[in-house]
This record gives sequence, C-alpha cells and structure tokens, in this order.
Amino acid sequence: MDIKRLKINGIVEPLGFHFDDIIVSWTVENSTGTHSHSECILVALDSEFKNIIFESEQGLLDSSGVSIPITLAPRTRYYVKVLVEDDMGDKAEKITFFETGKRDEDWQGQWITTSQDDEFHPLFSKSFISEKTVKKARLYICGLGLYEAYLGAEKIGNEYLTPNLNDYQSALQVQTYDVTHLIKRENTFSVLLGNGWYKGKYGDENSVPYGAQFGLVAELHIKSTDGEVCVITTDQSWTYIPSNVEQSGIYFGESYNRILWENHDNMPKSAQLMTMSVPLIDRYSLPVVVKETLAVKELIVSPKGETILDFGQNFTGWVEWDNCLPKGTRVQLEFGEILQDGNFYNDNYRTAESVFIYTSNGEKERVRPHFTFFGFRYVKVTGWVGTLDTSMFRGSVVYSDLERTGFIQTGHEKINRLYQNSLWGMKSNFLDLPTDCPQRDERLGWTGDAQVFSKTASYHMDTRAFYHKYLWDMRLEQQKRHGGVPAFIPVPPNSNLAFETAIWGDAATFIPNTLKEFYGVSQYSEIYYKQMKDWVDFVARRLEDVKGTKVALWDFSFQFGDWLALDGPNEQSFKGDTPDDYLATMYFCRSLEIVALFGEALGKAESKTYRSYYEELRQFLLDTYFTPVGHLSSGTQSSYIVALNFNIYRNRAVLIDDFTKLLQKHQNSIKCGFVGAPLICQTLAECGRHDLAYQLLFKETYPSWLYAVNLGATTIWERWNSVLPDGHMSGTGMNSLNHYSYGNVVEFLYRYAAGLAPKEAGFKTVKISPKLNGKLKFCDCQFDSAYGRYRVKWEILENRQVTYDLQIPFNCQAEVELEGCEEVMVLETGNYHFQFETKSDYTQRYHEDSTLGEIFENSAATEIFKKIVPVYELMADNGAMRINQLRELVMLGLSQETEKELLRELKHFKY
Repeated sequence: MDIKRLKINGIVEPLGFHFDDIIVSWTVENSTGTHSHSECILVALDSEFKNIIFESEQGLLDSSGVSIPITLAPRTRYYVKVLVEDDMGDKAEKITFFETGKRDEDWQGQWITTSQDDEFHPLFSKSFISEKTVKKARLYICGLGLYEAYLGAEKIGNEYLTPNLNDYQSALQVQTYDVTHLIKRENTFSVLLGNGWYKGKYGDENSVPYGAQFGLVAELHIKSTDGEVCVITTDQSWTYIPSNVEQSGIYFGESYNRILWENHDNMPKSAQLMTMSVPLIDRYSLPVVVKETLAVKELIVSPKGETILDFGQNFTGWVEWDNCLPKGTRVQLEFGEILQDGNFYNDNYRTAESVFIYTSNGEKERVRPHFTFFGFRYVKVTGWVGTLDTSMFRGSVVYSDLERTGFIQTGHEKINRLYQNSLWGMKSNFLDLPTDCPQRDERLGWTGDAQVFSKTASYHMDTRAFYHKYLWDMRLEQQKRHGGVPAFIPVPPNSNLAFETAIWGDAATFIPNTLKEFYGVSQYSEIYYKQMKDWVDFVARRLEDVKGTKVALWDFSFQFGDWLALDGPNEQSFKGDTPDDYLATMYFCRSLEIVALFGEALGKAESKTYRSYYEELRQFLLDTYFTPVGHLSSGTQSSYIVALNFNIYRNRAVLIDDFTKLLQKHQNSIKCGFVGAPLICQTLAECGRHDLAYQLLFKETYPSWLYAVNLGATTIWERWNSVLPDGHMSGTGMNSLNHYSYGNVVEFLYRYAAGLAPKEAGFKTVKISPKLNGKLKFCDCQFDSAYGRYRVKWEILENRQVTYDLQIPFNCQAEVELEGCEEVMVLETGNYHFQFETKSDYTQRYHEDSTLGEIFENSAATEIFKKIVPVYELMADNGAMRINQLRELVMLGLSQETEKELLRELKHFKY
C-alpha cells in the first residue's frame, strides 16, 4: 500500500502560504484491501515526531480533506504524518510538511526604493559575511512591480513574475524561499526589479498603474547550528545601480541591453526609504514556473524574407537561448499566433508590442526576458548574426504550478487535437489567475470565462489552490463593492470596465460549487459561503432598489448576455438574441439555489430564507417565460440550454422536444455563444440526445470546433470564425486565437463520452455510463480524483463487440451502466474488464440515424445514394435537407423498399 498525492490545502509541501485553514488530503494506491479500516493524522514540530502537537482520533477520515485545528506560529515548519490501515490489514504511512511565513509578525525590513529622478530599472544589493555553519536560512520578500532575487550569481527559487498579480491596493503577497543551500561565507544578496502589472500598463485604456515607484522589502533569516539567528533586512544600507533591463512591460515585452551602461560611471547609490501603507500578507498564488519546454518545429523564411521560428504550438511563456553573439549585436524577437500569406503577423495583438530585444556584450549566458510573458506560436527574429541554429532555441511554457489530473485519448485524430487545444488553452491562460487571453493588450481575469470553464479545468488539473487564490482576489473586490463581483478581477485603478453583471458575477457561486463537486471538502463550503451569500444579497438589493421587489427581472444595467453568439442581428454582432434579462435572472436564480444548498449543508439558519427566495423567483420565471404547457417564449439555443441546465422548466420533455426541433431548424448548427456553446453538447447528452451532441462535436464546417482544428488551431479561438477558410484573420479588433472558454466542450468527453461523472462530492462515488460512438473507435480516460485514479476505457470491436476496462480507486464505489449489459452494476475498488455484445453495430458507418450530410461527405457513399435515390440533386444542394436522417426519407416520399436497399448498400462502409 502506498499513500500518494499527500497535500496541504491542495499543495505539495507549501512554503510560506496564507493558511486560512489546514486541510490535509491524500490518496491510496496499490492496496491489498478495498477500504480503510482506520486512518490517523499526526502533526509535529520535528520530523522524528517527538514533539507531537496534534493527533486525530483513530477511525475513518475523509481523505479528500481533513481539517486540522491547530494554532499556527510564524516562520515555523510543521510535519504531517498520515497513517492508513485497510480492511485486509495492509498498512502505510507518509510524511509531508508545510511551513508558515511571517503571518502577522512585525516586519524588521523596511521598504526601500530609488531616488525619484531615477527612471531606470534598478538592481538593489547588499553584501554580507556568514561566519558560522548555517542550519537554516529563509528569505521573506516582496518587490514591486516584479522582482527576481539572487544570492551570488544564482537565482533564488524556480518561479517567475513574483510577487504575482492581485489587487495591490488591498494586499501585497510575500514569497518565502528556503535558501539554506545558497548561503556562503561571502555573499551578495541582490534583487532586480521590473514594472509588471503594478507599475506598468495593465487593463483597459483608462486604467492607470497601481503605483509609480519601484519598491523592495525583504528579510533574510539565517540560523546557525549553534542556535544564533542573524537577520539581513532591507534598509538604507542597501545600494542600487541601473540594471540591464532597458524597458519592460506586460504588454510591451522587454528590452535587455548588456552594454547599456558600459560607458557610464554608475556608482552605487544609497537606497531610499519609502512609505507603503498596503499590508504585507503571506502568499496565495501558486508559483508560476516553466512547466515544460518546446523545441522549434520549423525554421521558416517568409515570402517577405523574414526569419520565423515555428514552435508548432500556441502557448504562453517566452523564448530562451544560449548567447554566442558578438558584442553589440541587437536581436529582436516579435511574437505572433498565426502567419498571413506565409508572412509574420500579430495585428490582432492590438497595442501590445510583444517584443523581446536583446543586446549582446559578447559573453556567454542564457538569454530570456525577466519581467514579461508572451502568447505565441511564431517568433520573427531580426538582427541575428551568422547562421541561426534552431536547436539553440527553447520555448519555455510558463503557467501556475498545477498538477495534471485528466487524460483522454480516442481513436479520432481531430478530437484528440481538440482535446489538446482545450488543455493548451488552460495552460496558456492559467498564469496566476484565469485570464481571457495571454497575448494582446488585455490578459485580464474575466470572471465569466473562469466560471464557464471551471468544470473542464477541474477535470484537466487539480484547481483547488489555484481557484482558492482567484476567489480571494474576488473577495478583495467584493469587500469594496458591498458584495458585488466585477466583470474581471483584479480591477486596476480608474478602469471603466469595473461593473457588475450577471453570468460573470455568478462566478462567486459557480466556482465554489465546482470545487465542492470535484474536491468534496466541506471546509471549502464554510470558507466560500460568505462571498457566495454576499453576491446574491448584492443582486437582491439592486432588484429591490430599482424594481421595488426582489422577485423581478434583472432587466437594468449592462449585461454581456450570450456574448459572441451567432443568432444576433448579424454574425458580427457582439451579442445574440437571447434576452439579457432572461439570462441574468436565470443565472441569479441558480445562484440563489446554490447558496441555499450550501447553507443547508452547513446548517445555516438563513438557508430557509434563501430556499424560499429561490422557489419564489423560479416560479416567477416560469410564469414569465413558459407557457402552461411548458413551451419557452425565448426561442434561442442558449435559452433552452440554460433552462435545462438549471432545471427551470414546467415540462422537461416538452422543452427537450422544442430544443431539438430548434436545432433541426438551425440545420444542426451552433448559433449560441459564450453562454450556450460551452454547454451545448453536455446538455444534449444529459437530455438523452448524445447522438446530436456527437453530431455537433464531429461537425467540421463553420461554426464548429473542428472547423478550427482543420485550419491548424492548436488552442481554442475567441470566435467561431477567428480565422477565415482562406487562412486570413477575420478581424483585429477582438480576435484571439487562445481563448479557453469554448474549450469547455471537453467536459462532454470526460462526463459523457468516457461517462465519468460524480454522484457524490469529490468523486467518492461516481456514475460510469459511457456513450459509445463509432467515429471515436475507442475512448481511454484517466482521472486523478480527490480520492484516487479512475479509468474508463472502451473500445469497439468487430461483430458488435465492445470491451470495457475500468479502474475504481481505494475507498470508492461506482454505479456502472455499460451498453450491452442489461444490469446496473455496483463496483468497489479494483480493476475490471468486460466484453459485451451491443445491439447497434458501431463499426458500421451509416445507419438509420445517419444524416444525409454525413453521407454526402463521403464520395463513394454519395455515388451509391445518387444511384438509388433519383432526387439526389434536390437533397444535396439543400442545407435543410442535409440534416435529415435516413429513417426520415420515407416521410419525404421515399419508398420503404428503396430505403432498405440504400441501407443494405451503405452497411459495407465501416469506421
């Protein structure tokens, strides 16, 4: 038996984090038994567990998260041991640790800065001697806007873009580093500062920087083996000189000039003290690190003669190389997502310059930017001297240090690419907070995007700590807005986009609900309940102030609505035809229900009030938008999707029938936008129409997910037609090729194609009910849940045979429905293999449910159809006819004998 994934608050060995609560979680693998017999947690101040300060009672614990009620001291390491014994007597134990930062301890270090007339990027430093043998050394530091710290020539830590992004007017995050191994006898402690989000341009056109001055505060605590402690602090004894960073900015990029000051007499200047009233707090942000590296896929010389590096994948990060260029060489890298007519292009970045300029001093060194990041696939290189060897370049993929938990592989190459596009969209936009895009002059933490994608994100990766930080960002904004949640967070000073709106603001309830569903830790409910409640209270107050009653339509103030839907006045409209007031009030109603459910689970007295309010508003919506029979007055795709998802309807069967008829009217084409499209396949599958969901998933013409794949997309686009069929961008005003929201369709692959869905919070019990499809051939899904790894693999064989391989983790249970098996099985921990015969032949490409459009995509099948069906031309050229299924041809006048003949001839086509 092995204990794995032992985490504190969703993090492995967290150092210096802000601990609202201590929540220990783990999984068990390779056990002899299937269930725990007893579990225990010990917490001690030493790794030998001689000084134990907490011991849980022997018994059954919830391994998805156990709260440890201890009082924490600052700058202290705590060791945690988990012991498990299973029902067969097998035992295991594992030790981890967490360490506090400064917490509420007073700071000895002082904030230092440069002289006001110094406009350069500074490099602060202080030298010191360490005479004694070092037992332990910790650095506590915050620098503004961004910093990189060094001891000697070695960078401290493996993370970048610290102190990360949050509302700098409310709190400043402090990072803690273990630097024991870096302390020598003679030391130079230096810190390089850049503009970043704090001091540079960030936000919309009206936004102004958070601050105008560089700033640094730090304490280096060195403990010797004899117990003596020496503290090196920032104060006026520090000096600074101009650094080689000539210019930096999140949108600009960076200019790094190694000969910038060689002809200047740059004598060190004394640091100046500065006043900083914003409190310092221990960190919430996960480290932003280089998670992987990419090699150059191809060296391109464009028709214009440009030298372009193609990394083969759109991603976020930067380019590194080992310098061998002559002194004075000035190399410029420009970043873009797509080529136009074979030439470099990045006009869709708008005002973001996105350049890295490096001037060499002739010395060998690893070259990279320090205080920016880029979203790109292509890099135009100018100024290179000599032969450009692509093996010298590395693409550094940079995002928050998240654990990958979801894995899917199918037998359909384009669906695999779509899955990867969704995954890379997340990698590209989960850099400290969930952004909309990583490349243009935006990169904002839009709450709506985060809300829409949260479930797919939590299949892809362990999002506990990441979303905890984002919800803390949200809470800081809420406290300024009496519970309101703005469209993006944090909100830079003077921004004109800092308004509250439905769907976006509902992230305050939807994201905590996702965390509970995926991680099942009851403590999260208590932590987030206040901000969830504050959001619905905020909306209720606005309704009462404007409408005179809380039970009313939210039909005032700006709403994004079904953003970028295709059913608006025209396809270039920003919003579709789904009424804003319908969507806003439906989402508010669902948020009320979530708050009521959380309150009931927590035993809150006010939960009855929220439950009553929800029921009253739900009935109001039924009376306003639904006929007595159950038809919906708002006839758009998104209106049906929202009603079905939120269980707000009079008659589910009527609503499903109307929805499918609407899709038929739309020729099975996606018309919905930001609200509906990410959920359309999941909604259809939940309604028992996974056949229609698969049709939309496999569709390759515009608008569809595979339309982008066919045009070479390696991430998810912002618009369905971000790129036109001829390869040209459809516009530059608002057109990103790396927007993850529509990638939420991959939830359909996890939850319905693989069929893995939670029945109990945290996936402790699940329902496994895969929906087979011949085009996929097979689907292999692995998911590391809060309780352990599930695996669902199915594969379609000849002769109507299907095999299933299932893995159920320790302490878990699955309710299993497999096509070909008449009974519903309940499976405990273990590995299982089944083979059944299905009623349908999934290897057969065409059957009664196949559409004419599917047949006409295949030239050989089309020829057979033309031979047997004399009115082929009328059907082939009629888009409305192409969505009809073969079974419907009889109703269109085809004889039953002709239909049978057609099916006999088409049955020879196999996947």
